[in-house]
Amino acid sequence: MKMLKKLKRALPLLLSVLLFISIISVFSGCSRKSSEKKERVVIFTSSEDYGVEFIRQRLNEEFPDYDIKIEYLSSGNHAAKLLAERKETDCDITHDLEYGYLGQLEKANILADLSSYDTSIYTDDAVVSNYFMPEARTGGAIIINPKVLDDKGLEVPNSYDDLLKPEYKKLISMPNPKSSGTGYMFLKALVNSRGEEKAFEYFDNLAKNVLSFTSSGSGPVNALIQNEVAIGLGMTAQAVTEINKGGELMIKFFEEGSPFNMYGQSIISGKETKEGVKKVFDFLVSTLNAEYCAKFFPEKFYKEKDFSVENFPENIKFCDMSNNSSQEKTRLLEKWKY
Repeated sequence: MKMLKKLKRALPLLLSVLLFISIISVFSGCSRKSSEKKERVVIFTSSEDYGVEFIRQRLNEEFPDYDIKIEYLSSGNHAAKLLAERKETDCDITHDLEYGYLGQLEKANILADLSSYDTSIYTDDAVVSNYFMPEARTGGAIIINPKVLDDKGLEVPNSYDDLLKPEYKKLISMPNPKSSGTGYMFLKALVNSRGEEKAFEYFDNLAKNVLSFTSSGSGPVNALIQNEVAIGLGMTAQAVTEINKGGELMIKFFEEGSPFNMYGQSIISGKETKEGVKKVFDFLVSTLNAEYCAKFFPEKFYKEKDFSVENFPENIKFCDMSNNSSQEKTRLLEKWKY
């Protein structure tokens, strides 16, 4: 009887202990569950802000179980960061980087071998390496803000030499070739059309009329939209995007045609074994890349696919961009002094 009374007195305490253990287990399980991290995939990109937003949205839709981090870097900084960090970088995928820079990364053995991917779907001039995949052909144009020209009583320029006229002083914006692939394509186009000595002499004279050499390719169009300049050496696609948003810009090509760059994407060597990285990169190549070009960059580089974007110029004549190797780019940029 005494034993039974003791058990009755101890029962509430025992139940309380069991309840406490149960609660602790529940919270411990929740804590473990909440601490389980999603697999992270880090992408470095030099795409403009509208492109980054589109890519981020599509990747988050396609891979909700991954933690996808997209970091924007201008082309020059993008390449420099990867060359400095090499295989120790947090970056898994390099995206929207100009071929010249990708060639430097390939030479430094930073990129994974992608020879298993099918490159027969791209135009012949787009396929130059087994270490990066084609992503886009991006052309440049002379972009005009007619309002600023009208306000100053100035005419629309019709040639590169027109840009040297003193009335355009501080009314021109151009990306710096040392930090921007867009800037470099204008430099290379004039080197090919005028010869190296005359091209650098031309840019020495143009610099007198340039308000600023911007760090990224988007800088000139942004300055045009803000009415800070009248003329920008910028990206055709970005100008079209602004026009389609209601911006009052004019796109013009001079006699030499449109300078252009080929942009690509790759996986950092050693990262191709990560399941998430491989799946994200496969989606970029197989699906997202075509969607991205169809929306922003319709210049031809797929053999069997053609894209059309509202207000995008058609039948564009492209500049001679031959001898556009990474070695040539390094050599020319060493001579650039602005």
